[in-house]
Amino acid sequence: MDPIKVETLLKVQQLRDQFDNLEKHTQWGIDFVEKYTKFVKERSEIELNYARQIRNLSKKYQPKKKEEDDNKYTWCRAFHSTLNEMNDYAGQHEVIAENMMSQIIAELTRYTQEIKTERKAHFHDGRKAQQQVEASWKQLEACKRKFERDCKEADRAQQYFEKMDADINVTKADVEKARQQAQMRHQMASDSKNEYSSYLQKFNQEQNEHYYTIIPNIFQKIQAMEEKRIERMGESLKTYAEVDRQILPIIGKCLDGITQVAESIEPKNDSSQVIESYKSGFEPPGDVEFEDYGQAMKRTVSETSLTNSRTDSKGDRSSKSKCKPLWPFIKKNKTPKQSKEPLSYRFNDLMTSKPKMHCLRSLRRGLSLKLGANPEDFSHLPPEQRRKKLQAKIDDINKDIQKEMDQRDALTKMKEVYIKNPQMGDPNSVDPRLAEIAQNIEKLQAEAQKFEGWLAEVEGRMPVKSDPPKRTSVLYETQNNTPPTNNNCAQDRESSPDGSYTEEPSSEVQSKVQPETAESGDEFDDADEEIQPTIGTCKALYPFDGVNEGTISVTEGELLYVIEEDKGDGWTRVRRNEEEEGYVPTSYVEVFLDSNAKDVFSWRRVFLSEDS
Repeated sequence: MDPIKVETLLKVQQLRDQFDNLEKHTQWGIDFVEKYTKFVKERSEIELNYARQIRNLSKKYQPKKKEEDDNKYTWCRAFHSTLNEMNDYAGQHEVIAENMMSQIIAELTRYTQEIKTERKAHFHDGRKAQQQVEASWKQLEACKRKFERDCKEADRAQQYFEKMDADINVTKADVEKARQQAQMRHQMASDSKNEYSSYLQKFNQEQNEHYYTIIPNIFQKIQAMEEKRIERMGESLKTYAEVDRQILPIIGKCLDGITQVAESIEPKNDSSQVIESYKSGFEPPGDVEFEDYGQAMKRTVSETSLTNSRTDSKGDRSSKSKCKPLWPFIKKNKTPKQSKEPLSYRFNDLMTSKPKMHCLRSLRRGLSLKLGANPEDFSHLPPEQRRKKLQAKIDDINKDIQKEMDQRDALTKMKEVYIKNPQMGDPNSVDPRLAEIAQNIEKLQAEAQKFEGWLAEVEGRMPVKSDPPKRTSVLYETQNNTPPTNNNCAQDRESSPDGSYTEEPSSEVQSKVQPETAESGDEFDDADEEIQPTIGTCKALYPFDGVNEGTISVTEGELLYVIEEDKGDGWTRVRRNEEEEGYVPTSYVEVFLDSNAKDVFSWRRVFLSEDS
């Protein structure tokens, strides 16, 4: 016999009396396998949940349709590529979960059922052998007790026979009967002895076979089963590591992809894109001219003409006081003399310009911007941005025209085929679709011509780099020129494409304030609004994020200038500086109007009612 097997047999024989402990140990081993299977199952569920969360996170931060323009920046493209790589990364964690389910959990579950069945069979055989030995032992004990009992009975029968034989008063028949009884008991004891001896020999043989053959074989099978379970456990642990190791190259590629897109970010290119996207095309303002207020002053009179001048001045003052009423009550076609107080300038600007239409235009524009109704020709944008939007719109229309023309060509070829082969179809069935496509092409071409006209208009009005223009002061021009004699608010105006009114210059003041814009008031609504005077101040009560066009963001406690009161729509127009102005909710600010400005606007309402 193999020495290793002999050694194993000897070791197993040492556990011949530990059958119950082995049964408990093997059951604990199977429970441990089930515990490990549950561990791997929970790990796979964690991987699936992690992959699901990664996918949801990536989907959450995917660019929306309105954010598709962000792809022109390299850092935005890098982030979007990172989101795509994270999708692949999540897919690899799903692969981990799937491999663990198929290669570990399913295999261990099947193996656990097999080992349970095998263990049950082995311990059933062991218990059966144990029961046989116990049954033989019980039979041997029964034979031993019978032999002991028969021996005692034989001794008592022999003693009774000897007593009867020694008694002279007992008859010979009684003695003979006692002798026969003693012989019978001795025979029964002899038979019991032989039976006990044979059962004892049989039991010893069975016991020897049980402890040296049957039980060792069963224990060897249990040992092989246990070693196989331990080996299978090691293989599962190895597979557990291999499942993770298999996806590491792909995860590495995902991380390498993220690194590559991060290295592809070009800050200079992105900054150039920002400049290209937001440049307006406006020329910067020119130098501010010196405003000489001394021209309006009279020269100092000499001493010789002092008396005459005083007399003349008294006469002038008396005549003026008699014929000239207070300036708030002058007729609507008269303009009061300009003074140096800012309130007078403000009132003169309100009275001599076209305040009614200006406020209407501002209100309409503010409402359109707040409601998000952008004009079709993008006239709310600066020239450069408007040109880009119009060009993009024209390109989209041309693409639609090309699609329609391709469909028309395909249907025309189909009609020719039908004409040549009538059995394939009716040529007249294509005509309605061709007519519809022709109408669509005409509509698209008309729309393209409309946008091309706007584009040509914008390109014709784009400023050309030249000498910087001079900034003209409204106050200076109105002081040094004859005031207008006609202040009728119902002046000629034209409607711009965005729905706001463009006013034609009707006075010398406007022709000098806007020397370059008399022909296109459409583009200079912002210039009119820019010089609109302030009527008070306001304090922001709450922070407001001006995300819509036409609004302005403010912080809590910030002080701003009010340039237009609430018109009943819940919005107040404010100004932060010369370049930043917009609308804020009236409930978000506390307004402090100038008292003089309130009086001016009340008189203005009187004059407007007189005009109407």
